[in-house]
Amino acid sequence: MDIYIIFLVLLFIRRADYSSSSTIDTLSQGSSISVSQKPEDVLVSSNGVFTAGFSSVGDNAFCFTINFTKSFPPTIVWVANRDQPVNGIGSKLTLLTSGNLILLDAGKITLWSTETTSTSSVHLRLHDNGNLVLYNTRSQSLWESFNSPTDTLLAEQKVTKDASLLSSKSRTNYSSGYYKLFYDNDNVLRLLFQGSDSQISSLYWPDPWKRPFETGRSTYNNSKLGMFNSTGHFWSSDDMVFSASDCDAVLYRRLTIEPDGNLRMYSFDEKNRMWVVSWQAVSEPCKIHGICGANSLCIYDHALGRKCSCLKGFKMKSCPDWSYGCEPEFNNSFSNTQELGFIHIASAEFYGYDFDYYENLTLQRCKEECLKFYKCKAFQYKFSDDCQCYNCYLKSILLNGRQTPNFDGDVYVKLPKAIISSLEIKPIEQLRLDCPHHLEPVMLNRTYERARESGSIKFLLWLAVSVAGVEIACISSVLFFLYWKNRSEGTDKATQGYMLAATRFQKFSYSEMKRATRGFREEIGRGAGGVVYKGVLADHRVAAIKRLNYEADGGEGEFLKEVSTIGRLNHMNLIEIWGYCAEGKHRLLVYEYMVNGSLASKMVSPNNELDWEKRFGIALGTAKGLSYLHEECLEWVLHCDVKPQNILLDSSYHPKVADFGLSKLQYRSAVPQNSSFSRIRGTRGYMAPEWVYNLPITSKVDVYSYGIVALELVTGRKPTGIQIISESTGGMALSEQHGRLVTWVKEKMKMVNGVRGTDESWIQQVADPLMGGKFDKQKLEVVVKVALQCVEENKEARPSMSQVVEMLQCHDDEQSVIH
Repeated sequence: MDIYIIFLVLLFIRRADYSSSSTIDTLSQGSSISVSQKPEDVLVSSNGVFTAGFSSVGDNAFCFTINFTKSFPPTIVWVANRDQPVNGIGSKLTLLTSGNLILLDAGKITLWSTETTSTSSVHLRLHDNGNLVLYNTRSQSLWESFNSPTDTLLAEQKVTKDASLLSSKSRTNYSSGYYKLFYDNDNVLRLLFQGSDSQISSLYWPDPWKRPFETGRSTYNNSKLGMFNSTGHFWSSDDMVFSASDCDAVLYRRLTIEPDGNLRMYSFDEKNRMWVVSWQAVSEPCKIHGICGANSLCIYDHALGRKCSCLKGFKMKSCPDWSYGCEPEFNNSFSNTQELGFIHIASAEFYGYDFDYYENLTLQRCKEECLKFYKCKAFQYKFSDDCQCYNCYLKSILLNGRQTPNFDGDVYVKLPKAIISSLEIKPIEQLRLDCPHHLEPVMLNRTYERARESGSIKFLLWLAVSVAGVEIACISSVLFFLYWKNRSEGTDKATQGYMLAATRFQKFSYSEMKRATRGFREEIGRGAGGVVYKGVLADHRVAAIKRLNYEADGGEGEFLKEVSTIGRLNHMNLIEIWGYCAEGKHRLLVYEYMVNGSLASKMVSPNNELDWEKRFGIALGTAKGLSYLHEECLEWVLHCDVKPQNILLDSSYHPKVADFGLSKLQYRSAVPQNSSFSRIRGTRGYMAPEWVYNLPITSKVDVYSYGIVALELVTGRKPTGIQIISESTGGMALSEQHGRLVTWVKEKMKMVNGVRGTDESWIQQVADPLMGGKFDKQKLEVVVKVALQCVEENKEARPSMSQVVEMLQCHDDEQSVIH
């Protein structure tokens, strides 16, 4: 640390020398910057505010950095090789004649590069705003540091879908940390905690218990862009805006995601040559996930600040670094559940990592459920205003724990009874306001005799007031009803006109829906999202009418926002929506009716209606529909439940994806306070591993589901016993069903151990026997290989849906040319 400060002070002194003499802000082609104390080995912006050179980050460890030198000591605002420092002898940054800027260590190994090429001459320049830019002879930018930030944004620098911020591990360790500022797939700017274990991650800002619109954010945008200016005003494309406490003054400013997970804006105090916090994202530090590590609680007091403490029976893992959390002081192996008990922590919660959930359960039953599972470490017992009952949440990981006096929920941690009895069990210090029990009412010495009241007069007064109150209430009710009726009729007409103009579909009344379905008599489908009925509209069109499992908590206006989003989606492989019903608590959608029903029904049909050409067409068409939802439509839509039941077939067996976008509708009521995907949903056999491990949910979950559907389409085999499962399904059940169909196919391909045989008889073995051997072997092989790519455990290894379409369509085009 002393070496680091001395080195930065030397940089500061040298910057003062440069300001009085000529500065070098450009590195020419073929030149290098070495780890040394020579002036020529540091670039200095023409205004003398920023320098670029090697900074000491440890004992004989250096990183190439950009530094703000007006502060004391200078502030590092960008790092090239943050995770791979170089030593002090023989390491250098070189601008090659090929146009590539590379960082070499002493062994001549390239640790970092811009990966650029140019046929013309190039040069590297450090600008006055702190941006390091690589130019060609036409002054075109080939690369710039502003497009690849580390943990800091400078004024006019942008955060985008490709440029996110990642914190450092500590204030003296500049390697990649655990907190990230990024745009999610709903185009919302968020803060994410991602622990050292890749399976542990969670969103914590904006408030994950609130929907985006409740925090002032909008998902109705098709861009990802945020930036601030030197006057301290920040703007983001999701409507998130904020201003520094000293806004409108033109100052040097920076926006940094700190090692503690908070996002802060700093303003530079010229007089004292220091940075001052002028805004921060999270006002209560305990709301930042992972801040105290696993098996611990965060307690915050405005006067005392944040305090981390291990749970009873646990000890700190790596003092003084709380990010590692706490570890048990006992042996985790128990011979039977009779050896286990629970300690109670009041007004506490552990966000996320619920592997099961039970509604309306007694405390004793909740304890019994937790004792059944070895992986149950504790459970949250919380009262729900929705059901007016207590809900039980079983926890597989104890992370993001905090205790606050106003939280209406308790935690029960599972421990060996021997440990519980050996501990002097005291609740972790609570921040409640307690009144002493010994205080007695104090009687004054003076008393006054009250006048006696007349009983008859008192009765008459109460009678008169009561009658007048009833009359006023009745008159007010009648007037309000007449006003509301006139207003709602006008609003309905205006709203319906807007919907017809914007989305070309109409609003139906609930009575029209009842008539169309003859009292919801003919059910043709059922799922987690609702029940589908066949109906005939007044204009004699046959329709599929879906009654959603959706509570109107957001009112009709919020429902119409979602419906208008779905209504604007138009693709030949998406089911067409004709209208909707939003009346009282009823929410229904009206779709076109598909005469051939769902793919699921045809897969088990004894008539053998699906030949190979139809199956390949269904695989390709479904991929096109999902690709449109993910990448082509203005509003990003995640399906969340791709399965054969949601792929409908028209009279020509062309596929149409159904229930798209309903995750935006139905799950607003399923998790009324949480806009993020925090619990498992979908259908067993088709769900991606991300749901279980509480990882950020992206379009790759639909890719995984599509891969399972494609394998089922080819083989005719179901991935597992199909049944809808609740959001509370445990990880063990999901992991168990993942591998059945996939492993079976890989075994047939002789690829279980990564060794591919030459015998291609596997094609005949995996093909659905119902096709009678009549299929294109090359096409079938392509579909299987693409499907196996889609079901990779690592989501980053899966292709996008547009890439799936390209791979299938490319082979289809080749076959057409051959024939």
